[in-house]
Amino acid sequence: MINAYRLPVIAGLVLLGACASPSKTLQVQKQSQCPIVLHAGQQLILSLPSNPTTGYRWTVQEDAAAVLKALGPEVYSAAEDSDLVGGDGHSTWRFQATEAGEAQLLLTYAQPWDASAAPADTFDCQIRVR
Repeated sequence: MINAYRLPVIAGLVLLGACASPSKTLQVQKQSQCPIVLHAGQQLILSLPSNPTTGYRWTVQEDAAAVLKALGPEVYSAAEDSDLVGGDGHSTWRFQATEAGEAQLLLTYAQPWDASAAPADTFDCQIRVR
């Protein structure tokens, strides 16, 4: 039988354990958030500034497939505060951490037809799954 004095202690430990568990989803929007540490089963949502009307596109160069599984294709969405056709927006990818390990997630922002030009931007991030 649980002593009435121990009940608040047990309840507190349960709540503390819930607070310590990782969030099911991690949102990343900047290179400065790297390296990224995930737990197996946790989702990663990567959202980068994008404007495909300029001809520039984000291309996944290294997909960290050893530790991440893509949950679908890239999704582009226009900025909420933009009424302009061809305005800025974001490209978003969803991944799920599959197993423990490390891998590189590398994306480049370039015009695909101009292979001689350097990318306008890159997202290069070490992914660690525990």
